[in-house]
Amino acid sequence: MDKKTILLKAYDCDSGREAIEAAGRILREGGIAAIPTETVYGLAGNALDPAATAKIYEAKGRPSDNPLIVHIAAWEELAPLVRRVPREAELLAAAFWPGPLTMILPKAPLVPDTTSGGLDTVAVRMPRDPVARGIIRAAGVPLAAPSANRSGSPSPTTWRHCVDDLWGRVDAIVESHDCQVGVESTVISLCPGPDGKTQPRLLRPGAVTLEQLREALGEVAVDRGVLERLPEGAVVHSPGMKYKHYAPAADVILVKGNSAAYGEYLKEHRAPGEYAMCFEEDLPLAGEPALSYGAAADHAAQAARLFDLLRELDRLGAKRVYVHAPQVDGVGLAVYNRLIRAAGFQIVEAEEKTEIQP
Repeated sequence: MDKKTILLKAYDCDSGREAIEAAGRILREGGIAAIPTETVYGLAGNALDPAATAKIYEAKGRPSDNPLIVHIAAWEELAPLVRRVPREAELLAAAFWPGPLTMILPKAPLVPDTTSGGLDTVAVRMPRDPVARGIIRAAGVPLAAPSANRSGSPSPTTWRHCVDDLWGRVDAIVESHDCQVGVESTVISLCPGPDGKTQPRLLRPGAVTLEQLREALGEVAVDRGVLERLPEGAVVHSPGMKYKHYAPAADVILVKGNSAAYGEYLKEHRAPGEYAMCFEEDLPLAGEPALSYGAAADHAAQAARLFDLLRELDRLGAKRVYVHAPQVDGVGLAVYNRLIRAAGFQIVEAEEKTEIQP
């Protein structure tokens, strides 16, 4: 591909008004553009235009059976996209919209199959980022916007990442603030079961945690694809479930165990020049070369740093990296979910050891 890509600067909705209007015009006319959200940068196109969504798949090199998330700017924009709005959707929207939560519902005929990946459901969210919502309003249409990267590589959390991946492949890239959350939105299915009742099911963890979802709705099931590799040919209703995702060029090995066990595992298995990606507390035990992605208990910081660090490993030319696995509570579940996919489910259990002082 060899498109002419333009850079549009919009750090807020006032000084960036001209850029926001320009991005909206490009999207309204069938083009595609990388835009900021609070989670990761999205590659946006008109969600109701099959030709525009086809351009998204082509630019990313994304399999066409991988559904796209539709982004809206106001609550009333949800109803035309779905067959009905259940009470559970109202509760979640009141608690978490605008914000990093995607709801999956049976789709209305308005949504083309190219947007839903051929499924009879549609994934919808209302981003919190004001520039993103400004662009949606300027476009005048809901926007399909998967992560603005080449398919399978670490998601982009800065506009510079979008330039690295998509320059010459898209019509525009919006230069704006770095993403605050750092991992993609939480995805919850609100589709009815055989009895017609809504059966909330977590499909992809994110900054809105499982604990928060259960506080809002009561029981929420967790799909097996959150923590397990799905079988070949499985039908999935959320992005990030079916294929290897988020991966740097390096071979990623995810290591479970306490800090002492992780340090011992590195001593026994790491070859010279192979990297450790660990918690701040691990650095004295990890040896060199090593990069920290946050404190062990600070899952939000881990999420915010994760994809930038995976891209940094590519810049450093890393061939293999041993990542200390986070705990799977709160936002840690989202970080772990991304890492197991980046590792292609290469997970090892280091023998638990009594913590030692370095």
